[in-house]
Amino acid sequence: MRIVVMNGPNLNLLGSREPEIYGLQTLSDIELLMRTRAEKLRVELAFFQSNHEGELVDAIQSHRDWDGLILNAGALTHTSVAIPDAITAVGIPAIEVHLSNVHAREAFRHHSYLSPVVWGQVIGFGFRGYLAALDLLYGRLTDEANA
Repeated sequence: MRIVVMNGPNLNLLGSREPEIYGLQTLSDIELLMRTRAEKLRVELAFFQSNHEGELVDAIQSHRDWDGLILNAGALTHTSVAIPDAITAVGIPAIEVHLSNVHAREAFRHHSYLSPVVWGQVIGFGFRGYLAALDLLYGRLTDEANA
C-alpha cells in the first residue's frame, strides 16, 4: 500500500510560523511521526511540499497509481479549483488535513474547494491530524482490499 502526503504553501515554515496556531512541530517532525506509524502499518509513504499550485497538481497527477492521498493544501484549499480537479482526475481516495480549526478562524477559511472531492477531512488537531488521516485512510484501503 502506497500513500502520498502533500503539503501546500507555507507549510515548509511549520515550527516557526505562528506556533500559537500551527504548533511547534516542523514538517520534518510530522514526516518522522508518520513514517514511524506507516512502518508499523507496512505502508509506503512519499512526501511532497510546494508553495506553488501547479507543482501540487503535477505531483497529484504523478502519483495517480498510488493508493491514497493525504493533502494539506494550506491557503490553496480556499482558492484553488485546479487541485480538486486533479484529485478528481486521478480518482484515488484523498483526505484533507488542516492543523488548525479553520471554522474557528477567518470567514474565508470556512470554505474548502477540496471538500466535495475528498473522502473526508481532519481539522483542528494539529500534527495529530496527519496521523489520524493515515490511520483512517489505511482503514479504508484495507477494508476495500478485504471486501
